Amino acid sequence: MERETHTSFTEQESLPEIPQHFASQAFQFQELMMMYNCAIREVRTKLEVLNDELSIRHKRNPIKHITSRIKRPLSIIQKLKRYEAPFTVEAVEENLNDVAGIRVICSFIDDIYAIADMLLQQDDIRLIRKKDYIQSPKPNGYRSLHLILEIPVFFSEQKKNMRVEVQIRTIAMDFWASVDHQLKYKQDVENPEMVSAELKECADIIAQTDARMLAIKNQIYSNDSFHRSLQDKLEKLELPLNL
Repeated sequence: MERETHTSFTEQESLPEIPQHFASQAFQFQELMMMYNCAIREVRTKLEVLNDELSIRHKRNPIKHITSRIKRPLSIIQKLKRYEAPFTVEAVEENLNDVAGIRVICSFIDDIYAIADMLLQQDDIRLIRKKDYIQSPKPNGYRSLHLILEIPVFFSEQKKNMRVEVQIRTIAMDFWASVDHQLKYKQDVENPEMVSAELKECADIIAQTDARMLAIKNQIYSNDSFHRSLQDKLEKLELPLNL
């Protein structure tokens, strides 16, 4: 998963050298990355099972697709540096919650909360942190639901609790975030403030479209008890669906 926020269009973060003592832990680092990858598979399987079940029960797949990634070594070192944490394998586990990342793309806003609720109800998943950037978008217009989850993974000689970041968003939110990410890595942009303002306006338009698409879907599924219950949850969340 790409980083979603940047301080400016022209900022270029220097890449730190890999510390020698960090490089000397190459095997431990490789083993830790394997464990994060296994944690991704555990959470991804849970999401796929939910999607399969809902497709049978309600004749519709709430999840359009799922992507995953392990944070690159240089990105890990950069983040440890920002946190002023030591460059050790232990520090990665203690300080970073997004080494393992999963992105879930849904068609509608209520699908986001339905999938999140069903995932969090499972007794082997523990919620570490939740950030709702749909109800409270970032200043640049970014919207998504972020969950930091902890899940047990069973290995040959141990059970280890691993953390995974799950981002859940609509197709429209993902389109905006992907374009925004590409543009903000472009250097020497003229009038960056104007471009930022236009991107923010596009984000608001996309949010309005998401809300209208949800309203259309609710009309079509108005007699479905499952979808009525999701709409009730959305109303209780007081989401800005009429921007």
